[in-house]
Amino acid sequence: MLRLLRLLLLLLLLPPPGSPEPSEPPGLAPLSPGALPQAPDLLYADGLRAYAAGAWARAVALLREALRSQAALGRTRRDCGASCAAEPGAALPAQLLGAPEPPGSWETLLLRATLRRADCLTRCAARKLGPGGAARLRVGSALRNAFRRREPYNYLQRAYYQLKKLDLAAAAAHTFFVANPTHLQMREDMAKYRRMSGVRPQSFRDLETPTHWAAYDTGLELLGRQEAGLALPRLEEALQASLAQMESCRAGCEGPEEQQGAEEEEAGSSPGLYEAIAGHWIRVLQCRQRCVADTATRPGRSFPVPDFLPSQLRRLYEAHAQVGNLSQAVENVLSVLLFYPEDEAAKSALTQYQAELGEPRPGLGPREDIQRFILRSLGEKRQLYYAMEHLGTSFEDPDSWTPVSFIPEALREKLREDQETRPWDHEPPQLKSLTYWKDVLLLEGVTLTHDATQLNGSERAVLDGLLTPAECGVLLQLAKDAAGAGARSGYRGRRSPHTPHEHFEGLTVLKAAQLARAGTVGSQGAKLLLEVSERVRTLTQAYFSPERPLHLSFTHLVCRSAIEGEQEQRMDLSHPVHADNCILEPDTGECWREPPAYTYRDYSGLLYLNDDFQGGDLFFTQPNALTVTAQVRPRCGRLVAFSSGGENPHGVWAVTRGRRCALALWHTWAPEHKEQEWTEAKELLKEPEEEEEEDEEEEGGEMPSRDPSPEPPSRKFQRVQDKAGKPPRVREEL
Repeated sequence: MLRLLRLLLLLLLLPPPGSPEPSEPPGLAPLSPGALPQAPDLLYADGLRAYAAGAWARAVALLREALRSQAALGRTRRDCGASCAAEPGAALPAQLLGAPEPPGSWETLLLRATLRRADCLTRCAARKLGPGGAARLRVGSALRNAFRRREPYNYLQRAYYQLKKLDLAAAAAHTFFVANPTHLQMREDMAKYRRMSGVRPQSFRDLETPTHWAAYDTGLELLGRQEAGLALPRLEEALQASLAQMESCRAGCEGPEEQQGAEEEEAGSSPGLYEAIAGHWIRVLQCRQRCVADTATRPGRSFPVPDFLPSQLRRLYEAHAQVGNLSQAVENVLSVLLFYPEDEAAKSALTQYQAELGEPRPGLGPREDIQRFILRSLGEKRQLYYAMEHLGTSFEDPDSWTPVSFIPEALREKLREDQETRPWDHEPPQLKSLTYWKDVLLLEGVTLTHDATQLNGSERAVLDGLLTPAECGVLLQLAKDAAGAGARSGYRGRRSPHTPHEHFEGLTVLKAAQLARAGTVGSQGAKLLLEVSERVRTLTQAYFSPERPLHLSFTHLVCRSAIEGEQEQRMDLSHPVHADNCILEPDTGECWREPPAYTYRDYSGLLYLNDDFQGGDLFFTQPNALTVTAQVRPRCGRLVAFSSGGENPHGVWAVTRGRRCALALWHTWAPEHKEQEWTEAKELLKEPEEEEEEDEEEEGGEMPSRDPSPEPPSRKFQRVQDKAGKPPRVREEL
């Protein structure tokens, strides 16, 4: 522990490598020049309230000010950290550098140096941020993540759109989309902006492109055109900006630590002085090491560019050599060898450049900024591996160039095993056996089109052939007749509850039976609706839950119709991404199975009736509600069945033309949530002779059966004829 605290002080007081300050992105231009930054969380909250109230101009001003304040807070941490590390008196005391010291004096020196640094940082923040300094502008992890995902730009683009500022709306949309390339709604929005006459190609610009990526991409483009002389300034700018970005990221690691829960404090689990110092310091070091990967990760990408700094140095020495700057080429190739001393390509290039230079040049060595970077990084890694070995902490080294000698012997074998990919440790998932439900396929014409593996998920399936075209026609006519009679059960208005660009019509089995009883719709369609819902339930139970009975909990015949003249600039989904029995929280990937969600639903099914419309495909996503994992095109007789939980988030693309109809069904294991309306509808639709037979049985008591295995009852409703006039295949009940 004492050794770790000594190393802490050594790195705490080392000045960071110098780097130019990146210019402020145009999207964050100060709205109030000279004004002190305000609390970003309060500005953001006020901006969202203004957005919800439709006060678009105020929402834009508040959201932009929130972005400016958040950026100012980050710059202040970085600048104050650099200035306090370089101020007089910040140098390491001689006693801590190896000189003789009295016993226990290191403790006083360590804490005194820490107090001096804290005082300097507090005064610096107060000068730049006003009274209260950084504490007044403290931002929680949830808000930091929102800014990292560029969520304010999502609201800004909609607000600019409402203000008819299409150029700024497109820029804000593009800025958000760059960091969220799998965001479904923004993908649609971007396509619509490109079709708008008032939006120019130059409008699609990233307002927050990190400086190092802009310079890096330009440099690579110039190198690709064999223009090394023009590429060199941009490549050098990219390297310096990369180091500056790391400094900014590292400064953020020194922000306030998240507070522990009250339960831990009450339980007396708060660590002691040295344990608390060591624990916080280890988290700071882990965060600092992650800054390497963060800087090397493009906005919107999940993984960093491998060996980002060494790869930039390689391009620099190659470009310098092409234009004849051999001294600079040697500096950069020597810098590469600091990372990889045995790199054959670098050693060969160094030999060639030195031969071309002629006589040795004693002052020629690796770049100083890279030397400082490596020295500091190795010092941090040494501490992290020490803590990993002695304190049981974890550390994932982001660099492949770390010398093996820095890793303790006790950890090398374990780390080597963790890094190796062993196929026997990752057996492919076993496919669920389908033998138990093969009897279900005796239902003529029903086929399994896609299983869960093909749909890139779990407990999903697509089955085709559950309805004939004639049966689809009967159910479509039922929906049309019921809508014409004004029976939109569950929804009073004609507009969809999910989007203003579609009409939504819903019909329950009980409402269909009541309308059939009144003669408003044909009884044939109402009876078929009942029979088909039971058919789907039986198939779903056989496929997913053969040993546990499923009950229908709700059945709904639903049609969505595109409203003509309102599809040109549409920017929404027909049904947003959701889960059927829990409240999906995309930011965390959690799905909370609690009210108001229908927590008793266990399996869901969608039986499609037609495909003569545009859009309207069903899609599944990952729990983040962004990444599409599978998409299913509706067609007559196609059933999509899946478990209702957070493992199957799904939505519906916008219906942009025509009318899309489907039978939505939800199933439950809980008998108490069985759909009572289904039983009532069945009673209403009984034929008169059926009722008379039941009455006779009730009067005469139980009649013993002469045949212990009687034939199944025949269907009481007239068979539907297809277009050729032939009766369809009779489907026996399962």
